[in-house]
Amino acid sequence: MFDPGLVNQDRPGTDPDRLLVAEITGEARHRARWRPLTDEEEADALAEIRALAGGRADLLARVAGIFEGTNEGEPDEPLARSAVRLCRMAGADADAIPGWKSGAFASPKKPCKPAARRLIPAGMSRAERHTPVRLLCVGRVRRIGRDQR
Repeated sequence: MFDPGLVNQDRPGTDPDRLLVAEITGEARHRARWRPLTDEEEADALAEIRALAGGRADLLARVAGIFEGTNEGEPDEPLARSAVRLCRMAGADADAIPGWKSGAFASPKKPCKPAARRLIPAGMSRAERHTPVRLLCVGRVRRIGRDQR
């Protein structure tokens, strides 16, 4: 029998570390620049990131590893490298970064199903490809009706 009172007990509570990691990630990304930071910008960024981390080098390593692992080969890789540099300078545990980069410390997840890809017919114009199917059907019915008159 289903007991709605037990449902909330089955959910894991919020992980405060995940919330801190999200805050540190946002701050590092916000402070990172495409250009080298000035001394003043760097000092402000490091002070803010250190304040959020509260002396926890493991959280800084986690953020740095996530940035390194998820942005390799992406167009914004230089921006991510700047954020990683800030995390390292703020006191990230250098030995723990590679584990987060490779995902070794990440929680196991179910494999994702590949996204279904729709084949685009070669003979269709761009406008037809991007028109909702419902409109295409209505248009086809109207054309057929006109041709039969």
